[in-house]
Amino acid sequence: MYTIAALYHFTRFPDPASLQAPLLKLCEAEGISGSLLLAQEGINGTIAGPRSGIDAVLAHIRALPGCSDLEWKESTSAYQPFRRLKVRLKKEIVTMGQPDVDPRARVGHYVDPADWNDLIRAPDVAVIDTRNDYEVAIGTFDGAIDPETASFRDFPAWWEANKHRFHNKRIAMFCTGGIRCEKSTNYLLGQGVEEVYHLKGGILKYLEEMPEADSTWRGDCFVFDARVSVGHGLREGPHVLCYACRRPILPEDRTRPEYEHGVSCHHCAHETSADDKARFRERQKQIALAEARGERHIKIVHEG
Repeated sequence: MYTIAALYHFTRFPDPASLQAPLLKLCEAEGISGSLLLAQEGINGTIAGPRSGIDAVLAHIRALPGCSDLEWKESTSAYQPFRRLKVRLKKEIVTMGQPDVDPRARVGHYVDPADWNDLIRAPDVAVIDTRNDYEVAIGTFDGAIDPETASFRDFPAWWEANKHRFHNKRIAMFCTGGIRCEKSTNYLLGQGVEEVYHLKGGILKYLEEMPEADSTWRGDCFVFDARVSVGHGLREGPHVLCYACRRPILPEDRTRPEYEHGVSCHHCAHETSADDKARFRERQKQIALAEARGERHIKIVHEG
């Protein structure tokens, strides 16, 4: 059984490059796979491995400057959900493209999962899903507004175009693990919104703690690893990935005429050219050859 730890922490790393090699070396020694992102604003990522290895890496991260109060969310998997290990340097640990946003300065009011349902049912509360459109498509909270953004970087422009809709409203926001809400709530406070709330621990914590019978969540939650989606109790969901567009699809979607493994699905078949598809077929061929040699290839993207 593999332990999966999803984590993020905003703190000041003056020289994140100096942290990269020791963290990578430890992860390799402990049999850890997954992805960790380091930036001057902190650390973000999801890793998986044996219990002892996860404990060692978490202890190492907690010993980094400003990380003693690191929080993380855990789940388990019968198989290793990541095929590679990456420890990367980035400009931001989750990309919003707003240099004045600083979650260390202030964020919205944290709301525990047990109190979330009452908040979002209040008539003066607007609930905004800050995730990408393909994530929202497979599951969200009752009554949540979908900004239909392709990436988190698009959120500020969406807010600017739609802020008139939320006059005299309290704003409640949520995302997968909480990191996008740290930035988006700081951003809204900077835009003059007076009352901003966000779900503590994100959807993952809610699905872990909230009994399904009492839940206001509908569908599954997209996760950035080989499980693709999880449901209540963090049980693995039914979705698989289209390896062409990285969107989640259901197993039965692979029987649709638009589907070609690694090349297209019904979401993206009309978005790519014949040349694109030829390139994807060649890529899939190389992946198959690599797997035949016992090598493993997968690309995982982290937002949280």
